[in-house]
Amino acid sequence: MAGASAMVLLLSSCAFAENTGVAGGDPNKLTFWLSGDTAQGGGFAKMAAEYTKETGVEVEVVDIPYDDLVTKMRNAAMAGELPALARVPGIDPIWSGALMDLGGVAKDHHIKKDLLAANEKGVVNALPTDLTAVGLFVNKSLFKKAHVDYPRDSGGWTWDQFVAAVKKVQKRTDAKYGMVMDASSHRLRSFMYQFGGNGFREGKDGEFKGDADSVKALKRFKELNDGSFSPKSVWLSNDDPNAMFKSGRVVAYYSGVWQIADFAKNIKNFDWDSALMPHQPVRTTNLGTNYLVGFDGPAAKKSERFVNWLYSKKNYRKLCETSGFLPVEDGVQVRYAARQRDFDLYNRIIDEAGPLGPAQIKDSLRQAYAGHVTEGDPLHDETVKYLGGSQSLDATVGAIEKQLNEQLGDG
Repeated sequence: MAGASAMVLLLSSCAFAENTGVAGGDPNKLTFWLSGDTAQGGGFAKMAAEYTKETGVEVEVVDIPYDDLVTKMRNAAMAGELPALARVPGIDPIWSGALMDLGGVAKDHHIKKDLLAANEKGVVNALPTDLTAVGLFVNKSLFKKAHVDYPRDSGGWTWDQFVAAVKKVQKRTDAKYGMVMDASSHRLRSFMYQFGGNGFREGKDGEFKGDADSVKALKRFKELNDGSFSPKSVWLSNDDPNAMFKSGRVVAYYSGVWQIADFAKNIKNFDWDSALMPHQPVRTTNLGTNYLVGFDGPAAKKSERFVNWLYSKKNYRKLCETSGFLPVEDGVQVRYAARQRDFDLYNRIIDEAGPLGPAQIKDSLRQAYAGHVTEGDPLHDETVKYLGGSQSLDATVGAIEKQLNEQLGDG
């Protein structure tokens, strides 16, 4: 770890010293790297064009393929060629020392405090751009055909009640599977929260440990992946759960808010809906975000003025409406082009999520500021082995704890 820290310091110093943040040396041009689909990237591009029209300062939005963004940022840090601004999925210790202070922007524009984390110097370097939340979609047509109800705007159901209801729908229709869940530790962690677990978070003693409720949830998750209620192939063979749900032969899909735009456009063969997620007994979700960061250098003041402009209530609401974002600012009311009721439900789920909802966001920021990164995804990778039968529950829990403590612990 000492060697890694030294490398981080070296690269950070390099970035401080050589980063211009100004593409091509043009003082009236800011480069802004991001990775997003047409809706997300398009929203930032639209706002950048409006900023240029108002101020005369060009913001060049460069859309980089998601799989390449991390490498490109690292290479830029080593070359002293970091952009002025970037929207990134996480903070990398390789370049975190070159980040500018954005705490004033967060305070001035009332960004939700439980989404922010400061570095060891008390400085807020990263602003969330938007929120995602784990959620549940149902095949409304199948529920209607089976004469089974589901909670949409009020009430709720435990995981036991949810499974019983879905099995009833399966029995009364031609549904092939009851539920599919994205093969993601982010989704699995939300599932563990709903069973009262902490999802293998770091405890007060600095140890990463799976509490009893998380272990119970992991056992239950395997029981659901029996090949009948949930197909094993999603987690074991990377079959696409999105395509499975779109086939109309799956009763429910445990995924997230980012699916709304896709479903609204592409599902024509049945009616779908968002529903309240099960709880047993905890009603919560797991939030995700991307971060807007700026880099110290000659363009820092110019970058800060753009970020301030972007997060003003009027402009930020326009960004959310264009890109279909759930807002990170308190008091912003967004009118979406379609499926307003679904977005309203997700915003309500976020408001009611409690401290576990944003926990992973803050944990990730703290670990990145401390220079810790994981190799692979221990929670996902070891769960796959457990679902596939190659290791026991105890061995799975032990392997997850061991890897998290080795990679993220302070020992």
